[in-house]
Amino acid sequence: MPAPVRTAVIADPAGTLLALDFDGTLAHIVDDPTQAYAHERSVAALARLGRVLGQVAIVTGRPVRQALELGGFDGVAGLERLVIWGQYGAEQWDAATSETIEPDRPEPISRLADELPGWLEQRGAGHVRIEDKGLAIAVHTRGIDPGLLDELSQPLSDLAADLGLVVEPGRQVVELRAPGSDKGDAVRALASRLGARQVIFAGDDLGDLPAFAAVEELRESGLGGLLICSASTEQDALVARADIVLDGPDAVADWLEALADEF
Repeated sequence: MPAPVRTAVIADPAGTLLALDFDGTLAHIVDDPTQAYAHERSVAALARLGRVLGQVAIVTGRPVRQALELGGFDGVAGLERLVIWGQYGAEQWDAATSETIEPDRPEPISRLADELPGWLEQRGAGHVRIEDKGLAIAVHTRGIDPGLLDELSQPLSDLAADLGLVVEPGRQVVELRAPGSDKGDAVRALASRLGARQVIFAGDDLGDLPAFAAVEELRESGLGGLLICSASTEQDALVARADIVLDGPDAVADWLEALADEF
């Protein structure tokens, strides 16, 4: 990592927030999102880091319970203070208390869940995968019909607008969710709660752009900040803004292990 941030993190681990996206960063992107398990070496490295850093956090678009199941984080020694902020911060889980905050399902999402299968069928897209996240609904085309997403993008945006929802595009997926918090809001809140003096964020996709912007703002206010891109051939929006570009989740695991070795 850049020398000034590296020096600050090693000198002041208790003042460091390490926040990471899940899919594409801690876990490989796979055709079936229910099978996207966290990289075992990354989880082991985070457990080592959790003993020394002020806060380790997962900030993801996934529901908290999915991230817990696929990450295997619960009960891992060293992750007793891990927090997971799911659905872009709308859901929260704290390992220290085992408490979970899960807001009620918005009425427009319930309407969308009822209407979307028929809506897709009418557009010749009844074969795509629909993922109901409770607070959001995602349309996946990975491994099914990748080119179809380009055709559906604008109609889905129009549908979201009609329902008062926002669109969160991703890697061969479009998610419709209620407006509210984003990953930038989550990073700011986590940094404030810790009183962080250094903030590290790692992500891979468009949904991570607000978190990148938040770290950039925190740097401007005087905090140390480090931005890591878990790169792919599918999405390069984070590359130019990242301080470190890694070649996907395997390289993220390498980087986390190297950081843990510093302590």
